[in-house]
Amino acid sequence: MIRNDRKIAIALLLLAVAFATFFWKFGDYKTDSQQTAADSIFSQKKAHHTNRPVQYYATESQKVERFPFDPNTADSTQLLRLGLQPWQVRNIYKYRAKGGIYRQKEDFARLYGLTVKQYRELEPYIRISNDYLPASTLVGKRQPIERDTLRYPVKIQADEHVILNTADTTQLKKVPGIGSYYASEIIRHGQRLGGYVSIDQLDEIEDFPQASKQYFVIADAHPRRMNINRLTLQQLRRHPYVNFYMAKAIIDYRRLHGDIKSLNELRLSKDFTDEVIHRLEPYIEY
Repeated sequence: MIRNDRKIAIALLLLAVAFATFFWKFGDYKTDSQQTAADSIFSQKKAHHTNRPVQYYATESQKVERFPFDPNTADSTQLLRLGLQPWQVRNIYKYRAKGGIYRQKEDFARLYGLTVKQYRELEPYIRISNDYLPASTLVGKRQPIERDTLRYPVKIQADEHVILNTADTTQLKKVPGIGSYYASEIIRHGQRLGGYVSIDQLDEIEDFPQASKQYFVIADAHPRRMNINRLTLQQLRRHPYVNFYMAKAIIDYRRLHGDIKSLNELRLSKDFTDEVIHRLEPYIEY
């Protein structure tokens, strides 16, 4: 009985193997006509995909136009209409944002990616506004230019003069060679002196322009005088022509001999030379 069961089991197993082998071999079977049609469809699809150009993004074909434009002011729409690429338009905007200016037509030829053919086609239509031309182009053109007379005063002529002791800084700056600095120094030095008695006293201002002295005159000089017999040592020293040793010599002489009646009395002091006495005399009273 057991032997018969084994035979039946083996027969069923062989039958299952036979069915599996049949379906494996003949289950995907196609006729020659069916296989040919399938191969034909696959070849057409492959050829279609192979010949079709690959497009990464959809673009609309735009007609290139030609019209006058200024690369300094043209907007993106106009530049695209001229046939420029979007990245070229971005480069133009970046260049202008950094202060770049197209001053002449040839400057536009430096645009990255622009070919010789494109430039030659665009060159007749480039219009550079006069506002963007170099300022040197104005040289030689007689155009009225308003002048700031407060900052740049009109200078006086060679036959005109300025009274040194009464002129203010505005009048002084009208003298050729005199600006704000020297005008202030002239006023300051005159106040320390007590007034000018000679044009040559301007030489006491450091690096004073010699050519400017011819425009000054002294009219009715009345310098402020200091009483040599009443002032203290510190008060005497305030004058530009009196140093510490001169002031001390004056104080010592007054203590020993009384009031001074003339600067010549101080000649025994080595500090009071003839030149010093002559320069100081207009500013002394007794």
